Amino acid sequence: MSAGLPAALQDAIARFADDFAPRELAARAAALTENYRGGAPSDTAVRNARDVAAYLTTRLPATYAAMMAALEAVRERAPSFAPKRLLDAGAGPGTASWAASEIWTFDSVTMLDRNPHLLSAARAFAQESQHLAGAQFVTGDLAAVDPSASYDLVLAGYTFAELSGQQREGALARLWDVCRGVLVIVEPGTPKGFANVLACRTALLDWGARIVAPCPGNHPCPIVTPDWCHFAERLPRSRAHMRAKAASVPFEDEKFSYVAVAREGIELAPAVARIIAPPHAGKPGVRLRLCTATGIGERIVLKRDKAAYKAVARKKWGDAL
Repeated sequence: MSAGLPAALQDAIARFADDFAPRELAARAAALTENYRGGAPSDTAVRNARDVAAYLTTRLPATYAAMMAALEAVRERAPSFAPKRLLDAGAGPGTASWAASEIWTFDSVTMLDRNPHLLSAARAFAQESQHLAGAQFVTGDLAAVDPSASYDLVLAGYTFAELSGQQREGALARLWDVCRGVLVIVEPGTPKGFANVLACRTALLDWGARIVAPCPGNHPCPIVTPDWCHFAERLPRSRAHMRAKAASVPFEDEKFSYVAVAREGIELAPAVARIIAPPHAGKPGVRLRLCTATGIGERIVLKRDKAAYKAVARKKWGDAL
């Protein structure tokens, strides 16, 4: 199970949600889910403080877990990367910025979002963080990215799902133009979400980007429809989260797709493969489905091969080898 939210963020969400009755939060959460499943953009789905409270309670923890998993993969492959300037594009309530600030220390943080209600929450929550208190906030869509600015780390979490193909390409180009280090894109772990990630991956490789994660190299993606590349992060649910979703289990699995790319000059540790499905442990050993530079394949690591088995025994879906 993934780590939960930072305590300061948990407390800020709880204080915000306390202004609304649990039954009202549950109704808003159900409407929010329906809107997102129907393809509604955030500025339509989240229209007032009640919608924000439902989002913070039910969606923020999941998007935080997915972004944290993607950023941990970046840290693993680029251990010497030390970004100082962060752009959180499509920041919402600042979820990705909170995750990034748990890993790196920034001199400047810019959060950009077109939804004033979510950005207002981001501004309030940033005051609760010793790392984000000096952040800047910009209201606008991705066209509002300042082309003269430059950032070491650019994050786009659950942002491209709301754009058409033409809009996505233009927005992606703007984000890559201002990125001087690493760009991380996280989308829902659905066929459509992966299609957006794959389109971004293809364009970025054409523009000279180098893959950081999850792919072990810059080779063409070997995933073939109807399959799609995605991962899952299990996160703990708070009591408010369980009530809002009428849930009976204290955890949730957030499925996500992502790609992280780097500019030349960012030092990357080698990766041979990525585990792209839950490992299957059996009596003789463990079976792994792997993405490698030569394609998709399976490998069985036997227990009798003690060194190899020890190296993979604790690996999970999404880990690199």
